Amino acid sequence: MPDEGTTSGIKPVSLDIALAGESVSRITAQNDAQAVMGWLAEYSDSPQTWKAYRRESERLLLWLIDQRLTLADVNREMLRRFEIFLADPKPREQWVGPSKPRAHPAWRPFRDALAPSSRRQSLVILQGMFAWLVEAGWVSHNPFRLMRDKSRRLNNQTPRIERYLESDLWAWLWQWLNNPIAAEEGSRAYFEHARRRFIFGFAYLLAPRISEMADARMGDFQRSEGRWWWSVIGKGSKVARIPLPEDMLDCLRQWRKVLDLTELPSQLEAETPVLRALDRKRGLGHNQLYRLIRGTFQQAAEVLEVSNGPPEHVTALRQATPHWLRHTSITHQAQSGISLRHLAESARHARLDTTSRYLHTEDSEWHREQQRHRLSNLRSDDSL
Repeated sequence: MPDEGTTSGIKPVSLDIALAGESVSRITAQNDAQAVMGWLAEYSDSPQTWKAYRRESERLLLWLIDQRLTLADVNREMLRRFEIFLADPKPREQWVGPSKPRAHPAWRPFRDALAPSSRRQSLVILQGMFAWLVEAGWVSHNPFRLMRDKSRRLNNQTPRIERYLESDLWAWLWQWLNNPIAAEEGSRAYFEHARRRFIFGFAYLLAPRISEMADARMGDFQRSEGRWWWSVIGKGSKVARIPLPEDMLDCLRQWRKVLDLTELPSQLEAETPVLRALDRKRGLGHNQLYRLIRGTFQQAAEVLEVSNGPPEHVTALRQATPHWLRHTSITHQAQSGISLRHLAESARHARLDTTSRYLHTEDSEWHREQQRHRLSNLRSDDSL
């Protein structure tokens, strides 16, 4: 667990401040933080999973330190208190703040209070952590096993994906992203405009995760037997090859033109980053990409609100995170008629039921059929 960075009353968990557990340990740990690091090490081959798990375990450890408790003290009542805390971290100045590097004095564990789905996800992760710590002998029991409604609250397979942009909202956003900028705004503005357009086109057409976009190299776009593919190392270090739609090739051509590169990439560009910083040479970091996309959503929300757009669309844009782009891409691919099998391969889902969460076509059909049931179809019968 990182130990750099200090805030007013809170800092990333240091290995020398978390107290040791009381069980007979089967791991070489001296305190809670080291025990959790042992659990996190099991996910070292999946950087994004590791990062998400560190975030949730760190929030719990920081809360326990603030309460003068250890992992061994966590019981069912503590879980109730912690879930309430996740829904409303207080005092906010201690726990909530803008996105900052971990070493920054203004770093905080939360960007905001967690929504119900995020709280559920946090508890799912921590439930698995406690199961591992029990096996490791670091704690004597898993308090999550006492949850009476565990199957409902800790089921990570939510019925379907709702965090995506509906088709008409995406159409508006894409048109807004393509609005030309005035020549007098300068070369930097032109570059940022072109980069933003490419990022959103890339995200919508190929459904990459943030880390996959940031780590993409020009040489990952490859031609085989006359067809273009994108090779990507995804979650769990799994290698996949995704077909490139013609629109993605067009986006790539336009972006490479901005970068003063040849029309299409070659294998000689294996280490050349796709996304670039303002110097047009260095790659764009994960956090930089996250902030760029999030900022674009916020700017779009302001523009739409000023133009009296639908309030629900403004709200969606304000709530949207970069991962919504992946959800939007997969959902719209499903709506366009791409088969579930191919959609699962493009999304790189291990299970078809994960992909099926993006299918909303049955709702439309059900809604259409339900319109047959009408009061206007009733006729009075004088014989009654």
